[in-house]
Amino acid sequence: MKLVIPGGSGQVGTVLARARHGGGHEVVVLSRHPHPNARPWRVVGWDGASLGPWQREVDGCDAVMNLAGRSVNCRYNAANREEILESRVRSTRVVGLAIARAARPPRVWLQASTATIYAHRYDAANDEQSGVLGGQEPNAPSTWRFSIDVARAWERAFDEAITERTRKVALRSAMTLSPERGGVFDTLLGLVRYGLGGSLGDGRQFMSWIHYEDFIAAVRWLIDRDDIAGIVNVASPHPLPNAAFMRTLRDACGASFGLPASRWMLEIGAVFLRTETELILKSRRVVPARLLANGFTFRFPAWPEAAVDLCGQWRSIRQEPRAA
Repeated sequence: MKLVIPGGSGQVGTVLARARHGGGHEVVVLSRHPHPNARPWRVVGWDGASLGPWQREVDGCDAVMNLAGRSVNCRYNAANREEILESRVRSTRVVGLAIARAARPPRVWLQASTATIYAHRYDAANDEQSGVLGGQEPNAPSTWRFSIDVARAWERAFDEAITERTRKVALRSAMTLSPERGGVFDTLLGLVRYGLGGSLGDGRQFMSWIHYEDFIAAVRWLIDRDDIAGIVNVASPHPLPNAAFMRTLRDACGASFGLPASRWMLEIGAVFLRTETELILKSRRVVPARLLANGFTFRFPAWPEAAVDLCGQWRSIRQEPRAA
């Protein structure tokens, strides 16, 4: 099977490409900064906005997994806002054009979206059918509304693409946790290891997450399931409040304590780190109803087991001893 991954140079794209390539499949990553021989799979250049020679990779492939889009781990100033939005919308449109013009289009187009599209809430979980989309929450910061606007525009560009011979699936993904350097898990574990892994804010906000092995398995499963199209939540079945999430992570890595951080402390820290507090303060309570209803089985459905596994892999990569 040939899989093309536009925007596949980041953490999620790398773990997905590694798994598919290791399984004997042909993988092609489309990147704005291709580095020859940097990966065992092929990396082809594109600009993420216009058609070009890269179209040949899409024509005749089996599946496309579009992950393209500027990282949201930045301050939401005007320039970054424009780049975050345009990088997602333009890349989605041009991928759709390449598929539409292909003589042999792929069987399936998997399109990255985000669980951030759902409302900030504590009362109930958001599934694909009854979930409440965000943007209208009272007293929500403008940065939170911006993220919702981006997610809606992203999905709208995907919906508008006409690919009559290609099944389309939008993945509203939670944060994908892997032991890779510089990833979300690496950052969270770094806080814990330095004694800063207490609750963030009031600790009530739900954290939706997925172990990277389950993300890879879900992508493979969705490629194979010709009967599933449309919106699919890609997240663990068991989101949990931040305070419990961080406590479990401390237990998994053997940390005896973690200093909490109040909201005002996080706001100040976010300025110095050039990021936004939405990434940790918004309550993302998302469940994968469609995956579960159609028989997908998670290897790591609960956070305690996932945290222990990820800590073990993290130590193995760095050859560090386990905590006593």
